[in-house]
Amino acid sequence: MSDEEVIRRRLLIDGDGTGDDRRINILLKSFIKWANNPDVDNTLHERMLSQLSQCEFAQRKSRLVSNMSQEELKSYENLSKEIEIQIEEAKKDIETTKAELQDAKRVRKNRIEYDVLAKVINEQPDRVETNLKLATLREELGKLKEKSEQLEQKLGMRRKQFHVLISSIHSLQGMLDECDEEMMNVSLENYEDKNCMTLSSDV
Repeated sequence: MSDEEVIRRRLLIDGDGTGDDRRINILLKSFIKWANNPDVDNTLHERMLSQLSQCEFAQRKSRLVSNMSQEELKSYENLSKEIEIQIEEAKKDIETTKAELQDAKRVRKNRIEYDVLAKVINEQPDRVETNLKLATLREELGKLKEKSEQLEQKLGMRRKQFHVLISSIHSLQGMLDECDEEMMNVSLENYEDKNCMTLSSDV
């Protein structure tokens, strides 16, 4: 159904208008008819009063509807403002939540790093125990150093004794060589003397 047909049907049903306009037009026609009629028509008069009451009722109804519409409009405006405020608050909450999430991630990361570091620290020996071991090692090192110095002294003494022994051996060897040479000389002299004596007796 086209718009033109809809308008034509309304005019056929409502006359000159729809709703309040139609009642006002009927009242106006009745008033003109009543005013132009020289005879008193109580029926028409009562009908006009009834129509006037209907128009007043319709006018009050329209005013109430208008007031209600204004109230609803204000209510919608207030609701719209409240929704906008809630949207802004929701945005702020989202930003706050994002910041809290970043903080939570940073705390979680720091906690993981702390746990790893704590594990590494726990795997390391205690400082007191380390100091005791270090003191023990220093003491052992001192003893080893002292023993090394003693061994060096003994080795030096042994070297000196060995040097003296070698010198004594050389001296003794020299003395033995001299003794052997003297003994050889004595033996040769004795041998020569014996030969001389033998030769003399033979002559």
